[in-house]
Amino acid sequence: MMVWALCGLGLLILLLAGDALVKGAVNLSLRVGVPALIVSLTIVAFGTSAPELLIAIKAALDGVPGIALGNVVGSNTANILLVLGIPAMIAVFHTSECDTRKTYVFMMGASLLFIALAFTGTFVWWTALVLLGALALVLLDAFREAMAHRRDAKAAAVEEEEVEGADPDMPWWKIVMYLLLGLVGLPLGADLLVDNATIIAKTYDVSDEIIGLTLVAIGTSLPELATTVMAAIRRQADVALGNVIGSNMFNLLAIIGVAGLIAPIDVADEFLQFDLWVMLAASALLFPFVFLSWNITRLWGILLTALYVSYVAFLLI
Repeated sequence: MMVWALCGLGLLILLLAGDALVKGAVNLSLRVGVPALIVSLTIVAFGTSAPELLIAIKAALDGVPGIALGNVVGSNTANILLVLGIPAMIAVFHTSECDTRKTYVFMMGASLLFIALAFTGTFVWWTALVLLGALALVLLDAFREAMAHRRDAKAAAVEEEEVEGADPDMPWWKIVMYLLLGLVGLPLGADLLVDNATIIAKTYDVSDEIIGLTLVAIGTSLPELATTVMAAIRRQADVALGNVIGSNMFNLLAIIGVAGLIAPIDVADEFLQFDLWVMLAASALLFPFVFLSWNITRLWGILLTALYVSYVAFLLI
């Protein structure tokens, strides 16, 4: 029971430290004059994925690449089936009112690129650079679009949205405290989670890949789930769908991109034969909601959640 408790403690530390780092970095950037737009596109995006990134790096360095890759692939599958499924059972997502077509195409392109590179057998420095290059192009497009939107908003005399976690009155000592908590907590939480998840895998004779795809993936998807549940309650379908698509794209391009530069990440046959295709199929399920103006109803929520439960059950049996 102790390893399970330490695993949970590591996950909790990761989530809290990641939130602290985002708050500290956002407010530091705004205090030194970095525009809120740039903060949203870079610091917040990187900061909210910091737990997954630290887990991937730690797992790769410790020689358990299955946890690193399983975390990314499993999180992407969970983000669609579970993170959209559970909130949809609370309230209907009126996705027909959202326009996420371009970002969805980018996400599918990132998924196909990731799968193609996975068939090289190992994510090494050059495959990592390809992923990071694709991320740079996506961020550049998002920056251009955001700048155009900002110009239109100014022309219409509309106030710019505030960045989440921003507090213009936050004192310097609190900013420094948040940064320290994040920088100290993230590696500590990653150590606890990866080390004890590896012990669990050996104790129960379960592969590192399965632990990464289930325990670690579900745990690191909790922030997205919390955000999406709140979006469902507030009936903000665009926030929910955008959160999932953006998170999935970032997981594929940034996390394995950075981790692959630090240490090689071997791709187990199980990923090539099954799990990567489940991830791609789950991503394809979003097509009618993005392009055909279907709403994610409660019935769809039940179906998506049931598919995820079945997938996890299949992995564990």
